[in-house]
Amino acid sequence: MKTSPTYWLTRFVILRWLGLVYAVAFLAAARQIIPLIGSHGILPIDLFIQQAQGALGSPMACFLRLPSLFWFFHSDTLLQTTAWLGFGLSCVVVAGYANGLMMIILWALYMSIVHIGQDWYGYGWEIQLLETGFLAIFLCPWLDGRPFGKRPPLVAVIWLYRWLIFRIMLGSALIKLRGDECWRDLTALYYHFETQPIPNAFSRHFHFAPHWMLKAGVLFNFLAELVAPWFIVTPRLFRHTAGVIMVLFQITLIFSGNLSFLNWLTIVPALACFDDSFWAKLLPKSLVNHAVKAQASAEPSKPMQVAGWIVAVLVLFLSIKPVMNLISDTQIMNTSFDPLELVNTYGAFGSIGKERLNVVFQGTDADKPDAKAVWKDYLYRALPVALNQRPVQIAPYQPRLDWQMWFASMSNVNQYPWTLHLVWKLLHNDPGVLSLLGPNPFADKPPRYIRATLYRYQFAPPGNLTGDWWTREPLGQWLPPLSLDNKQLIIFLKEEGWLPNS
Repeated sequence: MKTSPTYWLTRFVILRWLGLVYAVAFLAAARQIIPLIGSHGILPIDLFIQQAQGALGSPMACFLRLPSLFWFFHSDTLLQTTAWLGFGLSCVVVAGYANGLMMIILWALYMSIVHIGQDWYGYGWEIQLLETGFLAIFLCPWLDGRPFGKRPPLVAVIWLYRWLIFRIMLGSALIKLRGDECWRDLTALYYHFETQPIPNAFSRHFHFAPHWMLKAGVLFNFLAELVAPWFIVTPRLFRHTAGVIMVLFQITLIFSGNLSFLNWLTIVPALACFDDSFWAKLLPKSLVNHAVKAQASAEPSKPMQVAGWIVAVLVLFLSIKPVMNLISDTQIMNTSFDPLELVNTYGAFGSIGKERLNVVFQGTDADKPDAKAVWKDYLYRALPVALNQRPVQIAPYQPRLDWQMWFASMSNVNQYPWTLHLVWKLLHNDPGVLSLLGPNPFADKPPRYIRATLYRYQFAPPGNLTGDWWTREPLGQWLPPLSLDNKQLIIFLKEEGWLPNS
């Protein structure tokens, strides 16, 4: 007689993995949020809140548009406390203790950061973490945080996670097919590993792989994103196989680049493809026995079940716009359709860059920024600058300045005006901004001038005589040399509110 699948072990793994992602996200915020959006940050929260309230009218109006605790009170201390509190609670979840109350606190804290994070938190994985975290609130009991307590996992929430991974994967596949021709002719990986935001030490090996292998990689991409998601509604063997394919695909992306915590996060809903029969073969026997005992003495909670079905109905209703977007010829990616980011649309790399551009900030202490001046590069935490600089493995941690500068390299300073505020801070050896970069080339005293040069970077072939990882070619000025007495710079910073008018 065939038994119904159980999900005690599935819930255990999902919550632990989600706790890990939360921990990394909050840790990144704790280490970067003050120099990015603090009262003296590159994009100060005070100025953002002032402008938002001027546009919307009141803190409550701002809260209803973009829910965040910081609309009502904010300070650098509160920003830092929020991030570290989230990190601490996340570690408790990783350790094995999770209940609905803790999960709703984590969700609310991270939403508060995302909604006032401005440019630094405009990525698709931010709203994906909020949607994933919201569902986790209803996956576990409200108060009992034991991994194998008396309340069984709600099957309805397991299916909501499957619905989430279906939309994530299919959305990513369709945006590629509709976007860049190189996905359709299977040549996308000829460029991707070199031009992706932050390559890692393995990216160069992938880049120089044989073309037949790179084309096979694109086919594997479509197997995971376009084919496998449809099998989440099939019998156990096919569903488990689809889950394995999707998880292995994310692991491949983890090994080939530094896409923040996106791939780590995407694994979470994919884990819902597996039931306890799958995990029983992988997890320690003692853990499996705990799940078996919990199942034998389970006491379903009627309020918990009702809440789960209410959420399921809500998610299905809110899914109408994301589904319409999926089937639209004008599909957009990484967009929310409700203030709480409950059901969103996703996608990645709808277009592939064919060359790697990089903006490098440079300083000099020369009296004049002329041809005789010696310019020193500022190193990023992870973006390539020095030619002999081996790419680092930094994901799932995200250096947010590096990511924004990757986007800025494909645009100009008019689209990224905060880079002028960054320059001003470098001219003062601002410790906050310098904490976002590599070693300070002007540790003794600030430079007289800062400029930004645009370069084209390419991977140097493995085994080259110099041992370099990169080659680069200057393409021109991205920013001209600027100094503290540059009147136009001062006027602009005052107009933007980044300097006092006095």
